[in-house]
Amino acid sequence: MRLTHVAHLRLPFGPLLSYEVAVSELGRPLPVSFDQRRHVGAGDRDGSWMAMAFRLSEPVSREDLAAAWLAVIAAHGTLRSAFVEDDDGRAHLHEVEIGAGAWVEHPVGPGQAMNDALRELLDGACTPYARPSHRLCLIETAAGPTLVVGADHSHVDMWSMLVIARDFLAALDDQRSGRTPTPARVPSFAEHTQALMDRPKAPEEVHRRWAEVIEASGGAMPRFPLPLGEPTMQPERVEVRGVLDIDGLASFTARAHEAGVSTLALTVSLMTDVTRELAGTALRTVFPVHSRYEPQWHDSVGWFITNSVLECADASPRSAAESVKEAVRLGSWPLSDVLAPWGGWPEAPGVFAVSWLDLRRLPVRIDAGGLEAMYVSAMMHTDGVMLWFIIDDVGVHLRCRYPDTLEARANVGAWLDALVGRMSSR
Repeated sequence: MRLTHVAHLRLPFGPLLSYEVAVSELGRPLPVSFDQRRHVGAGDRDGSWMAMAFRLSEPVSREDLAAAWLAVIAAHGTLRSAFVEDDDGRAHLHEVEIGAGAWVEHPVGPGQAMNDALRELLDGACTPYARPSHRLCLIETAAGPTLVVGADHSHVDMWSMLVIARDFLAALDDQRSGRTPTPARVPSFAEHTQALMDRPKAPEEVHRRWAEVIEASGGAMPRFPLPLGEPTMQPERVEVRGVLDIDGLASFTARAHEAGVSTLALTVSLMTDVTRELAGTALRTVFPVHSRYEPQWHDSVGWFITNSVLECADASPRSAAESVKEAVRLGSWPLSDVLAPWGGWPEAPGVFAVSWLDLRRLPVRIDAGGLEAMYVSAMMHTDGVMLWFIIDDVGVHLRCRYPDTLEARANVGAWLDALVGRMSSR
């Protein structure tokens, strides 16, 4: 399943609708995770959402679609919560009750592309402080509906989008078969947040390694090692590149096996080599890791991604494997404690982050090919570089977001060219 961008998304033409649910007044307060507070604290803005798009092969009634969506909401606590801002600008999370609503049609202007109309809809509906900050969208065609589920990132991650799609399709099948959709209740993300808060504080060695990497990065999170131009927010440039087809992935996996490491470790080895060659420095990146430490969280929806840092100076596969293990370990502790010496997330322009998602290893699957399912990211401004690797049954592709400046085009482009070349030829 590909990770694409809303500007690149190919959508059929037809009526564009979304299902607006009924929302109660705020209920009991819920704990807020470190990453949620950082994300929501930036306020309502365009492009804070993520989405999944998929197509059904035959027409489905709006009533059945709405019933399936309400069943998904009933199963997942984070979809029944909303953020509010207090007088000091601090975000608080509360339970809300969600009830049946109505389908609303959104006009598509003359000459307006469908993906632009969808982007405007999601930018308006899926903001951090929206109630709720998620929306089921529908494009009706004679061949069947195209569905887009969007949500503010504070409530979902990419794994969660698979859970939502799977549960929605199961509920829809129940609804169309005359059964009442009743997805199993699963632990909520708020329960996970509280469990993480209750964990022991990080040991001294973890604090020390975080401090060493941050200090080596100039007192902030790791930054892309080549110039990106003016260090201010810029319109984004997004590239999606095929890296390995199914045969290339098999060959790459065999090479990793021969070296005694994972495909991720071999990729980190090559990134280290490229960084040393082009920038003359070690590889340092922000490295997202999931926090679904126990199987009980596998079927839950929420932002189960926290961040770590990865540092690799030696391009040998074995050294890269040790760097990956260390990054996973460094990301296994509450960040509010780890980053307290810097007053929170020490960010500077040019942050460099690398994300790795191997869909083959997830315990949640959908028929991505039959559904033409795609992850969809939003349009935004950026001053840093974010790189995603997506691995599935048909190969490897990457998606990279960076500031659309002449320097970034040249330097990020050269870095990507060298990396893809090494991955596909070694």
